[in-house]
Amino acid sequence: MSAHKAQTPGTGGAAAHGVPADDSPADGVPADGAPADAIPADATVQTAGAFDIRNFIGTLLGLFGLILVGAGAFAFDEGAAAKTDGLNANLWAGLAMLVIGILFVLWTKLDPIRMVVRDNEAGAEEAHDISALD
Repeated sequence: MSAHKAQTPGTGGAAAHGVPADDSPADGVPADGAPADAIPADATVQTAGAFDIRNFIGTLLGLFGLILVGAGAFAFDEGAAAKTDGLNANLWAGLAMLVIGILFVLWTKLDPIRMVVRDNEAGAEEAHDISALD
């Protein structure tokens, strides 16, 4: 797991990085290399959610996999068997794409992309300032 998993909003001290506060080095950087003030007190941590690119990749792979599984299950005839030496290539490629698509979606759920979001000053062009947590 990566170091950002233990961080919570508003805790920017060394304890958030797995280093006890009394053992933090004098330069303010914990042993794992993350700065002690990685998350400002006025910020929140949000995830990319449905807009994570891994969701789109997994969904498309799953959809194309379902199409190939259907083609392999219902359209495999003697002509296709002769071309592939008896191997149902559509079925096996579709199953592989389904498995990879499911793995992409699981990856998104198990390790979401986290962003630090905080309000900008009044009069700024954008209402929120978004930066990566890593």
